[in-house]
Amino acid sequence: MQTLQHLGLVLVLLLFTACTPEEAQQRVSVQAEDFTPSPAQGYRIEHTYYTLSYSSTHRQAEFASYYLSPASIQGGQARTDDFRLDPKVKSNPVKSTDYQGSGYDRGHLCPAADMALNLTAMSETFFMSNMSPMTPSFNRGIWSKLEDWVRDAALQDGGLYVITGPVLSKSCGSINSSITIPCSYYKIVFKGGASPKMMGFLLSNAGASGSIQQFVITVDALEQQTGIDFFPQLEDGLEQSLESKVSLGGWKF
Repeated sequence: MQTLQHLGLVLVLLLFTACTPEEAQQRVSVQAEDFTPSPAQGYRIEHTYYTLSYSSTHRQAEFASYYLSPASIQGGQARTDDFRLDPKVKSNPVKSTDYQGSGYDRGHLCPAADMALNLTAMSETFFMSNMSPMTPSFNRGIWSKLEDWVRDAALQDGGLYVITGPVLSKSCGSINSSITIPCSYYKIVFKGGASPKMMGFLLSNAGASGSIQQFVITVDALEQQTGIDFFPQLEDGLEQSLESKVSLGGWKF
């Protein structure tokens, strides 16, 4: 028993020596159950506050998954803009300059503004594995509007699970014949607890106007397009109920 206790203490010490004391305390404050999906065509990479599945074929993540807490939104950390290669990518990594001259934005899957908790959280969103080629009119327009809505919803609900990614089953070209340009992007938000709710969105990689409500879609439909089983951790009956229908109840637009 003493040996097991000693081993547990060592593991805890290893966890917290990987970051500053302040960041260790913040990490505890935003820990939540892991609802990260299993990769469909990539492999899992874990960063401090979000997880992604990187596709070496498409040279981008098929999804980024994380728990979005009010603390993470309200942390006050400024943008770092330190775009750089992700050292955890095993093959076909993307450099910060690979998008140059393409006409496409280095679009965040896990948004920088969602990770204002501390320097580590913010800086890790600028790994190029977290980027996907987005048209400027999309990234700075309706997609930004959706990201704002998600943060507002997370503040209202005391936190949400968020999964975001490109639909890689259909290509709209490529950058330098190697980085796939997705035709569309999805975002899923989920609130657990006594009254669980879920919402999916699918948007074309192009400028759009109007309410984000027009882009609501069932999570089942997103699973068919992406090949990803998004919430296998949920009890089967609850998973089917939440993923098979669009329900605007409980969400503010």
